Amino acid sequence: MKVYYDGDANLDILKDKKIVILGYGSQGHAHAQNLKESGLNVIVALHEKNEFWHQAEADGLEVMENKEAVRAGDIIMLLVPDTIQPGVYKNDILPNLQKGNILAFAHGFNIHYNQIVPPSTIDVIMIAPKGPGHLVRRQYQQKQGVPSLIAIYQDYSGQAKEFALAYARGIGATRAGVLQTSFKEETETDLFGEQTVLCGGVTELILSGFNTLVEAGYQPEIAYFECLHEMKLIVDLIYENGLSGMYYSVSDTAEYGGLSRGPQIIGEESKKAMKEALKRVQDGSFATEWILENQANGPKFNALRQKLDNEKIEKVGKELRKMMSWINNK
Repeated sequence: MKVYYDGDANLDILKDKKIVILGYGSQGHAHAQNLKESGLNVIVALHEKNEFWHQAEADGLEVMENKEAVRAGDIIMLLVPDTIQPGVYKNDILPNLQKGNILAFAHGFNIHYNQIVPPSTIDVIMIAPKGPGHLVRRQYQQKQGVPSLIAIYQDYSGQAKEFALAYARGIGATRAGVLQTSFKEETETDLFGEQTVLCGGVTELILSGFNTLVEAGYQPEIAYFECLHEMKLIVDLIYENGLSGMYYSVSDTAEYGGLSRGPQIIGEESKKAMKEALKRVQDGSFATEWILENQANGPKFNALRQKLDNEKIEKVGKELRKMMSWINNK
């Protein structure tokens, strides 16, 4: 797979474009500030009563109300939460789009699942940093970057890829490297990873380990340290050196225990469940479930949140984290 760097991206093709950053949250503030400092013309689009309006102005950015900004812009990067994007698009963006505009995303959910259906007379692109906004901003300030993905859904201008690469350079991504994907691939792999490994899988593994120890009569505080607290230590080693590098850094006892028992814990039943989760992502049934859940004001979602809040591990952890002055205690 080709990796794109600064030399592959021409920032000059954006010099005469007005880039509208719709939203000023985690990704929005980073994109807006990085693009501005790359010498590009940036407008932050917010509703007038938005809490971030004054912050964006204090950061030296031009701020406009959504509809006014879209009318003034050439590139509209949609960085509000996925759940509200369709409404913002319908009410603020679509009536004010012009032929030849560029509609940009940092995640493909609403395009891939047809919650946003753009007109045929615009480019539709994605620039998706593989890291949170604060990291995108900090790395840029340190003359580095966060690896990112780009994707082209609609190439009306014939230059959509060039625009995506230039935007990626503007936020610092081409310093680290940019990979090309599709809206489909980015969306489906992202949802699968969140559900089965990064969020769902890891938290359920921690909960199951903690509860197994407590039910066997061990102190919950000791179970917390073993099953949750030390997770960061292991994840940091994996993040920095890969799976083999992590095993190199732990004891031989831990390495043998992990290599021999891990496949017993995450075995064929877990793999079967992962395949089922992937199927629901691919056929759109998860997206339908999530869309309907939001339309109903999240009854199942809120119940699941409440259930997690009531887990013993959360109550024990809240007390133990008071011992740890180096973290933000919650």
